[in-house]
Amino acid sequence: MTGSNIPGFYKLNLEERRELLKKFSDLTEEEISLLRNMGGLGENLADHMIENVISVMEIPIGIAVNFLINGKDYLIPMAIEEPSVVAAASNAAKMARVKGGFKAVSSDPIMIGQIEISGMNDPFGAKFRILEKKKELIEIANKQDPVLVKLGGGAKDIDVRVLDEKEPMVVVHLLVDVRDAMGANAVNTMAEALAPHISQISKGKVRLRILSNLATYRIARAYAIYDKETIGGEEAVNGIIEAYKFATLDPYRATTHNKGIMNGIDAVLVATANDWRAIEAGAHAYAALNGYTSITKWEKNEDGDLVGSIEIPMAVGIVGGATASHPKAKLMRKILRVDSAKEFSNVLASVGLAQNFAAIRALAMEGIQKGHMELHARNVAISAGAIGSEIDKVAEEMIKRKAIRGDIALEILNGIRNKS
Repeated sequence: MTGSNIPGFYKLNLEERRELLKKFSDLTEEEISLLRNMGGLGENLADHMIENVISVMEIPIGIAVNFLINGKDYLIPMAIEEPSVVAAASNAAKMARVKGGFKAVSSDPIMIGQIEISGMNDPFGAKFRILEKKKELIEIANKQDPVLVKLGGGAKDIDVRVLDEKEPMVVVHLLVDVRDAMGANAVNTMAEALAPHISQISKGKVRLRILSNLATYRIARAYAIYDKETIGGEEAVNGIIEAYKFATLDPYRATTHNKGIMNGIDAVLVATANDWRAIEAGAHAYAALNGYTSITKWEKNEDGDLVGSIEIPMAVGIVGGATASHPKAKLMRKILRVDSAKEFSNVLASVGLAQNFAAIRALAMEGIQKGHMELHARNVAISAGAIGSEIDKVAEEMIKRKAIRGDIALEILNGIRNKS
């Protein structure tokens, strides 16, 4: 085999796919053995979750502690490869407890299904005709998922937007309460069912019909007060507010600012097998609605304490999809002890706020590298080949030298081994 054009690759079993990889990429038997390690997922389940499976990718799962949200204690699983994230979230949550922890609230789980129409002569007339038939269209949508309707969810409303008058493009927004699911499958099925009816009513051609990940009706909000003395005094409060202001004024800074927020949120989403890509896309689009800016807000109250808040689209589920079929994801959800998608959204918003506080406090007080690089030193030591007790010894020496690099790690490791 010399190329990547492999007819029927999907029909092969895992071992046959690995054998092809072995030849194509000149893998050793030891490397193939790594691929055979399927962890707790197992070959059968993994092979049915996505296409062309060869193995699984292990990511460390840590527990963020100290979280008090709406008066309830949480231990929060986070799956991430980046050092310092779990520790930072835990420390931020600990400091938030001084003033009562996090308060959070989430809106109803309303998702948007978009149906795109083009080719009609009168886009505003088409908009009126569709809205005139709103009741019948909602009834058709709800026939697609009677179980969801029985649970109190289902299609609730229809909105219509004219995007282009000159070359008419109209988009119908179907608003669906998806209850405790993320909702993509339910919304897409309803949108597909409505497409021929929308086409007939509008006298236009329906093309795209799919869920939007900009979930502007499904918002999670969290709030926390940080005691000024606990976090380092007035200087720390002012420094954090200045760092926040920087993010509101400069999209280059806002991007990194928001990335820090998503460090925490994504890690919980990965641990629970939720669609972190959808949440990422929605969060950044929401931040850009009026010019890209910070997802969080930071200010000072009358006591001089720091007050933080976050508002973010949060289309997550605790039923259906991989979150219900992946054995470790189910276990992580049990550890979280959340009973609804709204409660889960509250947790995620609180984690994002905590992560943002930790990052900008570190930047304002001592620079981000100090703590981060100390934790990163262990990874550098491992990359250099350190094992067992060597890892800590190499990491500590690099920190002492203030030089955390692969060549330095190798030099220190060779010195340790030569001595022994």
